[in-house]
Amino acid sequence: MRRLASFSVLLAAGGVAALTPGLVQASARKAPHVCNGTTSKPGVLTGRYRSGVVVKGFCEVNSGPAHVIGTLKLNRGSALIAAFGQKHSKLTVTGDVTVGQGATFVLGCNTTSSPCADDPNQNAPTLTSPGTVTGNITSNAPLGVIIHSTTVGGDVTQTGGGGGLSCTPPKTGPFAMFMSPVFSDYEDNAITGDLTVTKVTSCYLGIIRNGVSAMKVTYDSMGDPDAIEIETNVIKHNLACWHDKQHVWDSHETTETGLYPRALSRNTVHGNRKGQCRTAGPLTQNGPPAGGPF
Repeated sequence: MRRLASFSVLLAAGGVAALTPGLVQASARKAPHVCNGTTSKPGVLTGRYRSGVVVKGFCEVNSGPAHVIGTLKLNRGSALIAAFGQKHSKLTVTGDVTVGQGATFVLGCNTTSSPCADDPNQNAPTLTSPGTVTGNITSNAPLGVIIHSTTVGGDVTQTGGGGGLSCTPPKTGPFAMFMSPVFSDYEDNAITGDLTVTKVTSCYLGIIRNGVSAMKVTYDSMGDPDAIEIETNVIKHNLACWHDKQHVWDSHETTETGLYPRALSRNTVHGNRKGQCRTAGPLTQNGPPAGGPF
């Protein structure tokens, strides 16, 4: 379900990008800056925050660059959307990011796999918004984490959470605004450390075209039969997939009408492939495995 990764089209159609909230200007302070907003009037991060940021409610980075020095913390049930390209909007975190229970974190957009929400031409996008996090991104039971075109200096870890196995868009919350099922997705990122996704129950999980040290995808369960997609990643050390509750794909569907036929998108793994991610899967329904490494 690669179409989920282009949720920004839906986000823009839902009117999020058209909002013009009052800006929450950065100021130097010892306590972390608190960004608090609603879906109808989001808080906005812009400028420099020298003592970290705590997100409560719904916030966006859509009015220029925002630089968080210290920890960026998303409280339980909050949402931060940093996937806007106008006004040179982008999010930089010199420190760590923590995403709390039921929170949603969206970082980065590009012209190929995930257009920016405010790009005026979603069919031929031109805007980009690369994200930067110098430390770790750690998510504990989040609703969804969607990261594109981001450089991460540490590890990326998502543990638990998700929206359940349903692929019906929820009636409330950020994914309801996107008119999208709940999902998590990591694409086109440069991650110095490891990428680990474990015990997530959601509609879809994609891990595509990332450069990482090592990757572990374990005990995950998805409602979309096309998930979990692990494709075209470059992995310096090991790739391990254990106890994921449905097929793990190193290919993608070539039509919009079903799972097959598929196109192979092998990963480059300089260490060992382990568990469900050892050999390439079938490309046709009831067909033989494609052969060779995953």
